[in-house]
Amino acid sequence: MCGIVAGRTSGAVTGTLTEALARLEYRGYDSVGVAVAQADGTLQVRRTTARVEALVDRLAADPVAGTTGVGHTRWATHGAVTEGNAHPHADCSGRLALVHNGIITNADALRAGLRERGHVVASDVDSEVVVHLVEEALGTGLAAAVEAAVEQLTGTWALAVLDALTGELVATSHGSPLVVAEGPEGVYLASDVAAVAAWIDDFRVLEDGHVVTVGETTTWRHGGHVAEPPLLRRCTISVAELSRELYADFMSKEIDEQPLVATRVLESWGAPAQDGSLWHASGLPDFARVAVLGCGTSLNAGRAVAGVLGRVAGVPTQAVVASEADDWVVEPDTLVLAFSQSGETADVLRALDRVEHRGAPVVAVTNSAWSALGRRADFVMSCHAGPEIGVAATKTYTAQVLTGTCLAIAACVGTGRLARSTGRAMVADLGRVPDLVAQSIGVAMQAVPTIAAATSEASGFLFLGRGIARSYADEGALKLKELSYLWAESHASGELKHGPLALVEPGTPVVAVDDGSSRMQASLAEVRARGGDVIDIGGPGSALPALGTSGGIPGIDWCGPLESVMAMQVLARQVAVLRGRDIDKPRNLAKSVTVE
Repeated sequence: MCGIVAGRTSGAVTGTLTEALARLEYRGYDSVGVAVAQADGTLQVRRTTARVEALVDRLAADPVAGTTGVGHTRWATHGAVTEGNAHPHADCSGRLALVHNGIITNADALRAGLRERGHVVASDVDSEVVVHLVEEALGTGLAAAVEAAVEQLTGTWALAVLDALTGELVATSHGSPLVVAEGPEGVYLASDVAAVAAWIDDFRVLEDGHVVTVGETTTWRHGGHVAEPPLLRRCTISVAELSRELYADFMSKEIDEQPLVATRVLESWGAPAQDGSLWHASGLPDFARVAVLGCGTSLNAGRAVAGVLGRVAGVPTQAVVASEADDWVVEPDTLVLAFSQSGETADVLRALDRVEHRGAPVVAVTNSAWSALGRRADFVMSCHAGPEIGVAATKTYTAQVLTGTCLAIAACVGTGRLARSTGRAMVADLGRVPDLVAQSIGVAMQAVPTIAAATSEASGFLFLGRGIARSYADEGALKLKELSYLWAESHASGELKHGPLALVEPGTPVVAVDDGSSRMQASLAEVRARGGDVIDIGGPGSALPALGTSGGIPGIDWCGPLESVMAMQVLARQVAVLRGRDIDKPRNLAKSVTVE
């Protein structure tokens, strides 16, 4: 989940590295560092357990010259958060510096062997062993040495190695993302194209086993032989998308972007969904059942889409937690919808091994069509959300739900489960979503500050929902946990009296996605009778009147109150603000979970 960057530029490279690292910090922010090759063939290394801003200050006070370097921002997996465990890591001679994203699962055995052979392995992290393995084979040239080193590894890696003596950079990947791009001012490598988007127009994605050398020229190898470079892809990310502009944090901006994102998704997928042409273009076979696969917010989005399939067409569905898929029985004639914002979620990719063994077709619902998931899927649906910098997902959740819902409509119309007229009516209904979302955000911005002030000192929250709204309540609870560090449980409202009601005491905040049913009202009466503080998200008269009925915009019964999630996003953020949390970078979390 770490972020790596490397560059060979026409001018000083440190500013390039730190700017790219700031854009990669969503991948981990336990420590950060850079290493730069010097004219005399030595390395200069700067590391800190603080954020990128602190590294920039250190470099301002103690500058480093040089045009070729590597950088890293860390999410700790092996070893404590210390400067000694921060990347980049050097070999014994101080000639090589390495940055790595992934996990080396046989690192302990390799470390023991290296120490027996006289190497000084200074850190506790798995990554350092790789630079010593490269050191041992360096007589064959840097590219061949990297190939020899990775032959000894098990696990996942995207890594870049800098040779200070020659000024060469060599990078390779296996199971972790890495892109290479050339621009007018240099050549760049990064975990995410967004990190270098300001300087390039096109980029290439490393496939597993590719080895790229950046020197006076850029060369490619695969399997020990010279190879053609991967496909050149257009970078469509603008610099404006990477700036928080006048917003206090990226999350605020990304919440506000959701009406625009919803419009963009529907403009892309609505028309081909309504008549089934999207399904026919996919080339996918008919199916008897659907499994949605994902983790965290992406799984919550998948569950919302599964609810649509069951409600409107009676399609049997199953929600599979990708990290717990070892015992998943993939039944015959299953269509798998794999949800992952980054398309690099390690647990999802591992679960696909099971799917591929059974031959089930896979649709990727992702914000990165060129990702590992996109490359492995039988059909890819891009969510068109644009870059999301805040670690807690907001607009990508909305984009995944709407993208998956368009696929559900297309699949049901394309296979004859729904009439074309029904498909057209459903897509027309979805056309109200941007306005519903905008209304919800506006209402929440007005009502939430008072609610948050009254509840921010609570020890925890309960979230309730019924039917398809339950998946939305799940997402609301997850947002509150991620941002505020408070416990937050989500339950089906009818289950309240079967155990969770024991948690309710005077003042306990209970957030309810209120469908207006008598059963929900009965559950809320039970909460009020025990002194709980009901925060109902519903129509007029609700604590948070954020649903369509409040603003005169008809809601969409068949897909549930998606707009309720925006109100819960605003609530979670405001509670976190009052508790002094880092909104864009919650503790212990990273956005792209590329390790199991």
